[in-house]
Amino acid sequence: MRRTVWHRMDTLSRQFTPVLLTLVLVVLGVVALHAPGWARVAPLLSLLAVYHWAVYRPDLMPGYAVFAIGLLQDVLGGTPLGLFTLLYLVAYGVVVSQQRFLTGKAFFVVWLGFVLISAGVMALAWILLSAMSGGVIDPEALLYQYLLGVGLYPVLARLFLSWQQKILRPV
Repeated sequence: MRRTVWHRMDTLSRQFTPVLLTLVLVVLGVVALHAPGWARVAPLLSLLAVYHWAVYRPDLMPGYAVFAIGLLQDVLGGTPLGLFTLLYLVAYGVVVSQQRFLTGKAFFVVWLGFVLISAGVMALAWILLSAMSGGVIDPEALLYQYLLGVGLYPVLARLFLSWQQKILRPV
């Protein structure tokens, strides 16, 4: 009986780690570096994580977790409430719908998928932020966020893949 309880707790804790890691990335992306101007160009680390887990283990990154991650990003980042919630859910939906295509492909193809999805997310963010502000906003900060995210994706993906292989058990 005890072994079964400990086994379940172990399994649950392992399965919750993708969501927990993503929540940590939200916090790191928003508050970790207080360098002047960093918040304006900080990459959306949580978008990288949402994309990765939606491709490789969507069973461990359910839609309600993506909703909570986006909401936390909005609250901590000071963006209009629901902005990143919507953006992350749209990205998640697109990735899950294309997961069959992305699974088993070379890393370059998966990375290219991230390049395209994140470009769409940033374009949609620019449109929504412009509409909310009542005028066209300068897209420069979003462009830097996008480029930093694209550049960091291979690093984080490598860490997540290692975590997946060593910690998470196969389905």
